[in-house]
Amino acid sequence: MTVPPTPPAPQEPPVGGRRRARHKGPVMLRGGEPDPRTIGTTTDQRLLDRRGPTDWVHTDPWRVLRIQSEFVEGFGLLAELPRAVSVFGSARTPADHPHYAAGAAIGAALAQAGYAVITGGGPGAMEAANRGACEAGGLSVGLGIELPFEQELNEWVDVGITFRYFFVRKTMFVKYAQAFVILPGGFGTLDELFEAMTLVQTGKVTRFPVILFGSDYWSGLVDWIRNTMAATGTIAPRDLDLLTVTDDVGEVIAAIRAAEAGRSPGDSGGGMRAPLGPSDA
Repeated sequence: MTVPPTPPAPQEPPVGGRRRARHKGPVMLRGGEPDPRTIGTTTDQRLLDRRGPTDWVHTDPWRVLRIQSEFVEGFGLLAELPRAVSVFGSARTPADHPHYAAGAAIGAALAQAGYAVITGGGPGAMEAANRGACEAGGLSVGLGIELPFEQELNEWVDVGITFRYFFVRKTMFVKYAQAFVILPGGFGTLDELFEAMTLVQTGKVTRFPVILFGSDYWSGLVDWIRNTMAATGTIAPRDLDLLTVTDDVGEVIAAIRAAEAGRSPGDSGGGMRAPLGPSDA
């Protein structure tokens, strides 16, 4: 039986120009109860929305258990993965686009080099990388996310899971990968790019290459990082070494292998510049 949401409590008139306080143990509350949950939201949105629902199933303390369960499910599914590389890119990339072909080629090359391929499990560039890995006989992994619109894991995913919370999903991308390869993409791709950059810059992950594939697409961003961020001191000049930009699939594999082996930049064979540690900026 569905229990109707409790309507907001009426606001009490101010006492002496101030709202009356109510106490629940150590917690002080003023004003009425929060509004009922609105229709058409995602779990992430409800978590981050200050005006939470009143149903006990959806209150923040109980959400902690749901968040915990997502970590447990993700760790349980992915813990025995072989060496893997996370590949990101736009969900809007059409199948006849050169970026799609590049994603498929990267997925195949990673599989042939012995790496599982992890993507967000969606269409576009993600599908391309999963497809390339699958057709090359490798392991193709998809980590989906609950969205306001329907989006199923693509058909080339061998092992897949869909998360409610972006931050849990992003933990899985990093924890079970040896590198990030980033194809042209939008806001979500940039989010994953700078998340990885921050983790490498601050030493949270080590020997973790971040590779941008497609110099025409990424050159403007890299120039801005160099000529604006580094030039004004918001990052250290050496932080530019944390990124690799290439148009060659072979260089992608060489850079990942070099970082995994801990070799110096001159030994990588792919133009990889090894991270120099956390920034002083």
